[in-house]
Amino acid sequence: MAAKLDEIRAAAQRVAASHGLDVVDVELAGPAKEHVLRVFLEKNAEGRARLKAEIAAGAEGLPERLVEGKLSVEQLSGVTHEDCAEFSRDFGVLLDVEDLVTGDEYTLEVSSPGLDRKLTKPEEFQRFAGCLVKVQTFEPIRNNRHWRGRLLAGSKGSIALDLEAVHQNSKSRKAGVNTVEIALDNVEKAELIPEI
Repeated sequence: MAAKLDEIRAAAQRVAASHGLDVVDVELAGPAKEHVLRVFLEKNAEGRARLKAEIAAGAEGLPERLVEGKLSVEQLSGVTHEDCAEFSRDFGVLLDVEDLVTGDEYTLEVSSPGLDRKLTKPEEFQRFAGCLVKVQTFEPIRNNRHWRGRLLAGSKGSIALDLEAVHQNSKSRKAGVNTVEIALDNVEKAELIPEI
C-alpha cells in the first residue's frame, strides 16, 4: 500500500506542478471498494510570492485578515475552489488512465491543508517559524508528550517552542521552563494553531 501511495503522491505532484501548486499531503483511506483519496494542495513558492506582491500593491479581493496582517501568506495556502476543481479534473483522469487506485470505486477529495495544517517536513518547521503550533512527541520530554507554543527556529535536527506564547496545560506548567527543544525524530504529530 505504501508503494502505491508513493506512486499516487508522485503523480499528484506532477499534476500540481503544472497548475502552480504543491502537494502538502496525500491520504488514502477506507476499504478497497470505497477508497477515499484526499489530496491537500497549496500554492507553490512562486504563487505565494505573487500573493505577497498583490498584498504589497494593495490588490482588491484579498481576504481581509491577510491584508490586515492578522494572517500570514505562509499560513494561507492560497488555493482557490477553481484551483481544486482544475487539479481534480486533471488528476482524476491521470488516476484512471494509470489505474493508480485499486478497487472498483474511489472518491477523490481535493482541498487546502487548512489553517490547522499538519507539519511533517523539516522545511515546513522552518517555513512556519513564528507561528503557534501544538506538538505531540513519541517519547516524553520533562514528563510531557503534548506541547503548545510559538515555533522558534531550531537547529538542523530539532525544533524549539516558546511556551509563554500560549496558555499551557498543567503538565507543561509543571515542567518549569519557558522553552522546550524537541528532536524532529521525536515528533509524532505537529500542526499549526490558527491565530484568528
